[in-house]
Amino acid sequence: MRYGMEKHAAITAGVAPPPSGTDNDRPSAKPPVMRIPRIYLACALTPGDVVPLPEQAGEHVARVLRLDAGHPLILFNGDGCEYDARIATVAKRAVTVEVVERRLLSRESPLRLTLAQGVARGEKMDWILQKGTELGVRHIVPLVTERTEVRLDEDRAERRIAHWQQVIASACEQCGRTELPTIEAPRKLAAWAASLAGNGAARYALLPDGDVSLRDLDASTHDAILVVGPEGGLSEHDVAVLRQAGFQGLRLGPRILRTETAGLAALAALQATLGDMR
Repeated sequence: MRYGMEKHAAITAGVAPPPSGTDNDRPSAKPPVMRIPRIYLACALTPGDVVPLPEQAGEHVARVLRLDAGHPLILFNGDGCEYDARIATVAKRAVTVEVVERRLLSRESPLRLTLAQGVARGEKMDWILQKGTELGVRHIVPLVTERTEVRLDEDRAERRIAHWQQVIASACEQCGRTELPTIEAPRKLAAWAASLAGNGAARYALLPDGDVSLRDLDASTHDAILVVGPEGGLSEHDVAVLRQAGFQGLRLGPRILRTETAGLAALAALQATLGDMR
């Protein structure tokens, strides 16, 4: 959130403003804070390398931020490290950067969370993926349930996955993660649930009338899967499939939440009780 600079002026009719003192009496101005952009690159990074930025990132650096050669950057590629770098050359859309130093840095939660989300329409799905990434989800499964309204053929699904991966990478740029959550191709709920045989993670499906509340959760849990229905919620058949696969119904409270609210609220609660804040 940006705040505008406010100008303050004390105006008293017929009275001169108080003296401001000599230059030596005035507090020295703080130097401006240097903005260091954080950029994701889907390639290997090694100190000493000079690599081009992707076109969109290069245009942002050159034309929007108007940064010059020598300006510091932070790069990451999902390997669990950050790379200090500096701009080597700048053109309108072609920017190269020199990798200076590699630093091992993890901002991952001790709770390994998988979000299995019923595919939502349009920007709702982008919002869920963005905020889920910020909330520390490790793995994402887009689910096709009985009430899923979005229908994706193979070609369209590939384009959506590529788009979703970009959303996740941008969220990591913003929130400081050095490891990107993985995302699967959309899967039908029954086939996905059957594939979980042998997976020892705690399993929860978000249901308004669920039999488990947050205070019932096992504090020793380190792996958890959370299923969230699409706009129309999970059908009785969906719930039966999940129950058969060992999922418990998790309730957050007496109100019914929208799909873009429910999962994020549950993820934040799980992180507070079992993950980042425990």
